[in-house]
Amino acid sequence: MRFFIGIGVAVIIFSAAVFFSGRHPQSRSIVAGDYPEVKELKEQNLDFQKLSVYFTDLAEKKGAAYGYEVLKAIPVPPNIDMHLLGHVVGDVLYRQQGLEGIKICTHDFRNACSHSIVVGLFLEKGTAALPEIARACRNAPGGSGAYTMCFHGLGHGILAYADYDLEKTIDLCHKTGTPAYNNREYVECVGGAVMELISGGFHDPKLWATMRPRYLKKDHPLSLCMGHAMPLEVRNNCIIYITPYLFEAAGANMGSPNPEDFVKAFHYCDALPPADSADRDACFGGFGKEFTGLVLGRDIRSAAIASISDEQFKKVYAWCRLAEPREGGAACITNAMNSFFWGGENDRRVATRFCSLIPANDDYYRRTCFMNLIDSVGFYIKDATYKKEFCGEAPEEYRGVCNQKLGL
Repeated sequence: MRFFIGIGVAVIIFSAAVFFSGRHPQSRSIVAGDYPEVKELKEQNLDFQKLSVYFTDLAEKKGAAYGYEVLKAIPVPPNIDMHLLGHVVGDVLYRQQGLEGIKICTHDFRNACSHSIVVGLFLEKGTAALPEIARACRNAPGGSGAYTMCFHGLGHGILAYADYDLEKTIDLCHKTGTPAYNNREYVECVGGAVMELISGGFHDPKLWATMRPRYLKKDHPLSLCMGHAMPLEVRNNCIIYITPYLFEAAGANMGSPNPEDFVKAFHYCDALPPADSADRDACFGGFGKEFTGLVLGRDIRSAAIASISDEQFKKVYAWCRLAEPREGGAACITNAMNSFFWGGENDRRVATRFCSLIPANDDYYRRTCFMNLIDSVGFYIKDATYKKEFCGEAPEEYRGVCNQKLGL
């Protein structure tokens, strides 16, 4: 009985590649805020493109730091990609403050701000900027995962810099790795490049559209990750980020994928050899990452995650349960939980509540969720008080093992 899925596979970022249409409740205001723009936008119904123009103008007139505060508070309709809107403001921040701007880059938009800073610097200076980028990433606000996730954003920019040539991108990403972080910078960089290849192309849409079919094959959608061109040490991260393309290959309506689409896409993961447990966990786990975004209507702001409903949690759990065999469902649930936890950046009670809503008679998945959450707390959190409070909040049957594993 395999309960534990490696931290390197389990802790991932929400992909902005797919979105959920027509199933999210009405628009909602995350924070009322004291900004006049919040009231102004509440009275409008702007789409992503119009919001992009609005926030570019706002950031240029009142400063990007102000723009971020407004972006945290605005009401949003379903399917507005808040991560990408974070990039819009971040691009202005880089023009205004350069590398120093990273100091205000909180995790509220899943590292979108720091991504914009490092991508802007790389596109301006190329490989000569890598030492500066490493220093900037070390200054990125957030927990222990903020540094390496900074390089995920860099991968997006490196692919554009390399004219969407993935082989060149992998070589450039390799230059970012350091022994101090077990080359995790390199791994995250490639993951960002894969994500950009699947759903990006904003820097040069025509070139992206030309290069994308060179690497992505609908008749063998995992070939990008499993082929000889993808180094073994970054394969897992490639697989984690390819999930949206599995939906596409399965024929899903990308505006509204449904459970039938999920079942078809899960089959690609089940076709991987049973002996390749790490690859299979990464493949099934990628779905958990996507499901958290789908159920939230692409609003990945911390406050939106904190207010997620029990029904939304149950929907994510039900979607993961569609995976066969059950180890696939466990990987999916683990990655969904870690996406809610987000390296300790989000309120820990959200992830605890998600695991707690898994029925007690479904012990395999419930135990998988809690044991991996305990491991994630141990990996990311150093504060003994936090750990003690976390274990106290866990269901009684997990408190003993929680205290033991966290050294309490």
